[in-house]
Amino acid sequence: MISNNQLKSDAREAFDFLRSCDDQHYKEFQKESRYIHIPRGSHILEQGDNCAHLALMLRGTVRVFKLADTGREITLYRIGAGQSYILTASCIQSENPFPAFAISDDDVEAILVPSHSLQKWLAESTAWQRYIFGLISHRLTSVISLVEEVAFRKLDQRVAKLLIQYQNESRSSLLNVTHYEIALELGTSREVVSRILMDFQSKGLIQLTRGTIAVLDLEDLRSRAEQAKKFACG
Repeated sequence: MISNNQLKSDAREAFDFLRSCDDQHYKEFQKESRYIHIPRGSHILEQGDNCAHLALMLRGTVRVFKLADTGREITLYRIGAGQSYILTASCIQSENPFPAFAISDDDVEAILVPSHSLQKWLAESTAWQRYIFGLISHRLTSVISLVEEVAFRKLDQRVAKLLIQYQNESRSSLLNVTHYEIALELGTSREVVSRILMDFQSKGLIQLTRGTIAVLDLEDLRSRAEQAKKFACG
Protein backbone atom coordinates (compact mmCIF):
# COMPACT_ATOMS: atom_id res chain seq x y z
CA MET A 1 0.00 0.00 0.00
CA ILE A 2 1.20 3.53 -0.82
CA SER A 3 0.32 5.56 2.28
CA ASN A 4 3.10 8.16 2.19
CA ASN A 5 1.78 11.48 0.86
CA GLN A 6 5.13 12.37 -0.73
CA LEU A 7 5.14 9.08 -2.65
CA LYS A 8 1.60 9.72 -3.86
CA SER A 9 2.67 13.15 -5.06
CA ASP A 10 5.83 11.78 -6.71
CA ALA A 11 3.86 9.09 -8.53
CA ARG A 12 1.30 11.51 -9.93
CA GLU A 13 4.06 13.94 -10.90
CA ALA A 14 6.06 11.25 -12.75
CA PHE A 15 3.08 9.54 -14.39
CA ASP A 16 0.55 11.93 -15.88
CA PHE A 17 -1.93 9.18 -16.64
CA LEU A 18 -2.55 8.62 -12.92
CA ARG A 19 -4.17 12.06 -12.78
CA SER A 20 -6.58 10.87 -15.48
CA CYS A 21 -7.64 7.76 -13.57
CA ASP A 22 -11.10 7.79 -12.03
CA ASP A 23 -11.33 7.78 -8.24
CA GLN A 24 -12.01 4.04 -7.97
CA HIS A 25 -8.96 2.95 -9.96
CA TYR A 26 -6.69 5.51 -8.33
CA LYS A 27 -7.72 4.32 -4.87
CA GLU A 28 -7.09 0.73 -5.96
CA PHE A 29 -3.67 1.79 -7.27
CA GLN A 30 -2.75 3.29 -3.88
CA LYS A 31 -4.02 0.25 -2.01
CA GLU A 32 -2.52 -2.53 -4.13
CA SER A 33 0.83 -1.02 -5.20
CA ARG A 34 3.97 -0.73 -3.08
CA TYR A 35 7.19 1.26 -3.01
CA ILE A 36 10.57 -0.43 -3.54
CA HIS A 37 14.21 0.70 -3.40
CA ILE A 38 16.75 -1.23 -5.51
CA PRO A 39 20.52 -0.66 -5.00
CA ARG A 40 22.81 0.06 -7.92
CA GLY A 41 24.06 -3.03 -9.76
CA SER A 42 21.15 -5.25 -8.72
CA HIS A 43 19.89 -7.93 -11.10
CA ILE A 44 16.20 -7.08 -11.24
CA LEU A 45 14.99 -9.61 -13.80
CA GLU A 46 16.63 -12.62 -15.42
CA GLN A 47 15.68 -14.15 -18.75
CA GLY A 48 12.95 -16.72 -18.10
CA ASP A 49 11.62 -15.07 -14.91
CA ASN A 50 7.89 -14.84 -14.38
CA CYS A 51 6.61 -11.26 -14.33
CA ALA A 52 4.71 -10.76 -11.08
CA HIS A 53 4.80 -6.95 -11.08
CA LEU A 54 5.01 -3.91 -13.33
CA ALA A 55 7.50 -1.32 -12.04
CA LEU A 56 6.75 2.39 -12.44
CA MET A 57 10.10 4.17 -12.17
CA LEU A 58 10.34 7.20 -9.88
CA ARG A 59 14.13 7.62 -9.83
CA GLY A 60 17.20 5.93 -11.27
CA THR A 61 17.89 4.01 -14.47
CA VAL A 62 17.56 0.34 -15.42
CA ARG A 63 19.31 -1.27 -18.39
CA VAL A 64 17.50 -3.99 -20.32
CA PHE A 65 19.73 -6.22 -22.41
CA LYS A 66 20.09 -9.54 -24.20
CA LEU A 67 22.90 -11.98 -23.45
CA ALA A 68 24.31 -14.37 -26.06
CA ASP A 69 25.60 -17.87 -25.33
CA THR A 70 29.09 -16.48 -25.86
CA GLY A 71 28.59 -14.04 -22.98
CA ARG A 72 28.35 -11.01 -25.26
CA GLU A 73 25.66 -8.46 -24.36
CA ILE A 74 23.69 -5.87 -26.31
CA THR A 75 21.64 -3.14 -24.66
CA LEU A 76 18.04 -3.06 -25.89
CA TYR A 77 17.04 0.11 -24.07
CA ARG A 78 17.15 1.93 -20.74
CA ILE A 79 14.27 2.85 -18.45
CA GLY A 80 14.37 6.09 -16.48
CA ALA A 81 12.16 8.14 -14.20
CA GLY A 82 8.58 8.38 -15.45
CA GLN A 83 8.93 5.22 -17.53
CA SER A 84 8.15 1.53 -17.13
CA TYR A 85 9.05 -1.94 -18.41
CA ILE A 86 6.99 -2.55 -21.52
CA LEU A 87 8.46 -6.07 -21.80
CA THR A 88 7.11 -6.78 -18.31
CA ALA A 89 3.67 -5.47 -19.26
CA SER A 90 3.74 -7.63 -22.38
CA CYS A 91 4.76 -10.70 -20.36
CA ILE A 92 1.97 -10.09 -17.83
CA GLN A 93 -0.61 -9.88 -20.60
CA SER A 94 0.68 -12.89 -22.53
CA GLU A 95 1.69 -14.87 -19.41
CA ASN A 96 5.08 -15.52 -21.01
CA PRO A 97 8.43 -15.35 -19.16
CA PHE A 98 10.65 -12.26 -19.34
CA PRO A 99 12.74 -12.52 -22.57
CA ALA A 100 15.78 -10.45 -21.52
CA PHE A 101 17.78 -9.25 -18.50
CA ALA A 102 17.38 -6.08 -16.43
CA ILE A 103 19.97 -4.53 -14.12
CA SER A 104 19.97 -1.23 -12.21
CA ASP A 105 22.53 1.31 -13.47
CA ASP A 106 22.19 3.28 -10.23
CA ASP A 107 19.96 3.35 -7.15
CA VAL A 108 16.35 2.90 -8.22
CA GLU A 109 13.08 3.89 -6.59
CA ALA A 110 9.93 2.49 -8.09
CA ILE A 111 6.32 1.58 -7.44
CA LEU A 112 5.38 -2.05 -8.04
CA VAL A 113 1.98 -2.85 -9.48
CA PRO A 114 0.83 -6.49 -9.03
CA SER A 115 0.23 -8.34 -12.29
CA HIS A 116 -3.38 -9.24 -11.43
CA SER A 117 -4.14 -5.55 -10.73
CA LEU A 118 -2.60 -4.44 -14.03
CA GLN A 119 -4.71 -6.96 -15.96
CA LYS A 120 -7.84 -5.73 -14.21
CA TRP A 121 -7.11 -2.05 -14.82
CA LEU A 122 -6.25 -2.67 -18.48
CA ALA A 123 -9.68 -4.22 -18.90
CA GLU A 124 -11.49 -1.39 -17.09
CA SER A 125 -9.49 1.86 -17.25
CA THR A 126 -9.03 4.00 -20.37
CA ALA A 127 -6.16 5.85 -18.65
CA TRP A 128 -4.22 2.63 -18.06
CA GLN A 129 -4.95 1.41 -21.60
CA ARG A 130 -3.60 4.62 -23.14
CA TYR A 131 -0.50 4.52 -20.95
CA ILE A 132 0.42 0.91 -21.77
CA PHE A 133 -0.28 1.22 -25.50
CA GLY A 134 1.74 4.46 -25.54
CA LEU A 135 4.63 2.55 -23.96
CA ILE A 136 4.38 -0.12 -26.65
CA SER A 137 4.48 2.47 -29.43
CA HIS A 138 7.47 4.33 -27.96
CA ARG A 139 9.49 1.21 -27.21
CA LEU A 140 8.78 -0.39 -30.60
CA THR A 141 10.19 2.73 -32.26
CA SER A 142 13.37 2.58 -30.18
CA VAL A 143 13.88 -1.14 -30.86
CA ILE A 144 13.40 -0.61 -34.61
CA SER A 145 16.02 2.13 -34.39
CA LEU A 146 18.38 -0.32 -32.67
CA VAL A 147 17.83 -2.89 -35.44
CA GLU A 148 18.66 -0.23 -38.04
CA GLU A 149 21.82 0.67 -36.13
CA VAL A 150 23.04 -2.92 -35.99
CA ALA A 151 22.01 -3.81 -39.55
CA PHE A 152 23.04 -0.71 -41.49
CA ARG A 153 25.74 1.18 -39.59
CA LYS A 154 29.39 0.26 -39.42
CA LEU A 155 30.68 -0.29 -35.90
CA ASP A 156 33.07 2.68 -35.96
CA GLN A 157 30.14 4.92 -36.88
CA ARG A 158 28.06 3.50 -34.03
CA VAL A 159 30.93 4.13 -31.60
CA ALA A 160 31.15 7.74 -32.81
CA LYS A 161 27.42 8.21 -32.30
CA LEU A 162 27.56 6.69 -28.82
CA LEU A 163 30.41 9.00 -27.78
CA ILE A 164 28.33 11.98 -28.93
CA GLN A 165 25.38 10.65 -26.93
CA TYR A 166 27.52 10.29 -23.81
CA GLN A 167 28.80 13.84 -24.17
CA ASN A 168 25.28 15.21 -24.61
CA GLU A 169 24.12 13.37 -21.49
CA SER A 170 27.09 14.35 -19.32
CA ARG A 171 27.52 17.84 -20.83
CA SER A 172 31.24 17.32 -20.59
CA SER A 173 33.99 16.48 -23.08
CA LEU A 174 35.56 14.15 -20.49
CA LEU A 175 33.61 10.89 -20.51
CA ASN A 176 33.84 8.48 -17.57
CA VAL A 177 33.30 5.33 -19.59
CA THR A 178 35.39 2.23 -20.25
CA HIS A 179 35.96 0.30 -23.45
CA TYR A 180 34.14 -2.64 -21.88
CA GLU A 181 31.05 -0.53 -21.12
CA ILE A 182 30.92 0.69 -24.72
CA ALA A 183 31.22 -2.90 -25.93
CA LEU A 184 28.28 -3.97 -23.74
CA GLU A 185 26.20 -1.11 -25.05
CA LEU A 186 26.86 -1.98 -28.69
CA GLY A 187 26.86 -5.76 -28.44
CA THR A 188 30.46 -6.32 -29.49
CA SER A 189 33.80 -7.23 -27.89
CA ARG A 190 36.03 -4.94 -25.84
CA GLU A 191 38.98 -5.69 -28.16
CA VAL A 192 37.07 -4.43 -31.22
CA VAL A 193 35.99 -1.26 -29.40
CA SER A 194 39.56 -0.66 -28.23
CA ARG A 195 40.86 -0.88 -31.81
CA ILE A 196 38.28 1.64 -33.00
CA LEU A 197 39.01 4.03 -30.14
CA MET A 198 42.75 3.77 -30.77
CA ASP A 199 42.07 4.66 -34.41
CA PHE A 200 39.98 7.66 -33.31
CA GLN A 201 42.86 8.73 -31.06
CA SER A 202 45.40 8.47 -33.87
CA LYS A 203 43.19 10.78 -35.96
CA GLY A 204 42.99 13.34 -33.14
CA LEU A 205 39.28 12.83 -32.40
CA ILE A 206 39.72 11.68 -28.80
CA GLN A 207 42.31 11.18 -26.07
CA LEU A 208 42.30 7.92 -24.15
CA THR A 209 43.25 7.59 -20.50
CA ARG A 210 42.47 4.85 -17.99
CA GLY A 211 38.70 4.82 -17.38
CA THR A 212 38.03 8.05 -19.32
CA ILE A 213 37.77 9.31 -22.89
CA ALA A 214 38.34 12.99 -23.71
CA VAL A 215 36.49 14.20 -26.81
CA LEU A 216 38.81 16.50 -28.78
CA ASP A 217 37.01 16.87 -32.11
CA LEU A 218 33.24 16.70 -31.67
CA GLU A 219 32.52 17.96 -35.19
CA ASP A 220 34.49 15.12 -36.77
CA LEU A 221 32.62 12.59 -34.63
CA ARG A 222 29.33 14.16 -35.70
CA SER A 223 30.41 13.97 -39.33
CA ARG A 224 31.05 10.25 -38.98
CA ALA A 225 27.65 9.71 -37.34
CA GLU A 226 25.91 11.73 -40.06
CA GLN A 227 27.60 9.69 -42.77
CA ALA A 228 26.17 6.60 -41.07
CA LYS A 229 22.72 8.17 -41.08
CA LYS A 230 22.93 8.99 -44.78
CA PHE A 231 24.12 5.46 -45.51
CA ALA A 232 21.19 3.94 -43.62
CA CYS A 233 18.63 6.25 -45.31
CA GLY A 234 20.10 5.82 -48.79
